[in-house]
Amino acid sequence: MHYLKVGIAFIFFGIFSVNAQYTETINSNRPGESQGAFAVGKNVLQLEAGGYMGNNNHKFFNSETDILGASYGFRYGFLTEILELNFFGSFQDQVTSVPVGNGSDEFRISNFNTNTIGAKFLIFDPHISIKERKVNLYSWDANQRIDLRGLIPAISVYAGANFSWWENPYMFEGESIISPKAAVITQHNWGRWVLVMNFIADKFTEEYPSYGGVFTLTHAISPKLAVFGEFQTYISDLYADELLRGGAAYLLSKDFQVDISGLVNFKDTPSRWQVAAGVSYRFDFHEEDEYIEDTYEGDRNKRDKELEETGFYKESDEGTGSGE
Repeated sequence: MHYLKVGIAFIFFGIFSVNAQYTETINSNRPGESQGAFAVGKNVLQLEAGGYMGNNNHKFFNSETDILGASYGFRYGFLTEILELNFFGSFQDQVTSVPVGNGSDEFRISNFNTNTIGAKFLIFDPHISIKERKVNLYSWDANQRIDLRGLIPAISVYAGANFSWWENPYMFEGESIISPKAAVITQHNWGRWVLVMNFIADKFTEEYPSYGGVFTLTHAISPKLAVFGEFQTYISDLYADELLRGGAAYLLSKDFQVDISGLVNFKDTPSRWQVAAGVSYRFDFHEEDEYIEDTYEGDRNKRDKELEETGFYKESDEGTGSGE
């Protein structure tokens, strides 16, 4: 019981003391399908929505499906900088044409394709947990060493629930109305490059679970324009596929983003293509949490002041004469 209380206290303290990376401009998941590791920020409400159209052509069934749909997302920074509550979903209308004799039959279905409510929690941020390497005024070689912080990603965990209702044609026979979804999310920030990886387990309590990953590389061409490439894989007994996406996003203001993207796959059962466009808008009610400057920050400021006044660092406790 003692260890349980200590653990709860540690988690509670961690939630309200970590200062995560709230950004001055909107941080949207669109136009890719991956989630970034960082939350939108405390008291920030973000809306992400778009429309898409595409086509599936199945070689074995000789069928062709035209698709029109809309996707939507709501994200909210709750209680702290590192916790995000979110809701993602899509509504899809599709018409499938199957050859019959000299003609063809058409089948149409329309319903919510997905609806998932969940929470994302940042458990590790290298920019906070790992001290920044300081300049060594006495060793050029030491300053040229690889900074391992750039190889360590921010890490978040995600837990959610898929849900549906009534008779949904997009559900498999025997599938539960509510099913779980979980993910581990990593994010590397390398200047103008950002690499996000999602490792996903979906409906893993059902008869036919799905596993997969989404790997997104984004490059900021300018402060307003960014492009991305993305690879997604599905692994399931019912449906397996590899998808390739690409597109761009443009900032109209610090709270408003527009985007376009496209999708293709690498198989013919079915072959797929899709184009999409969307918007993201942020209602920013963010307030900075007050926190006490940690010992490291205090030491660094003291050492910087010493350098400014004397032109060199005073001897460190380790006796190196230069610190790290």
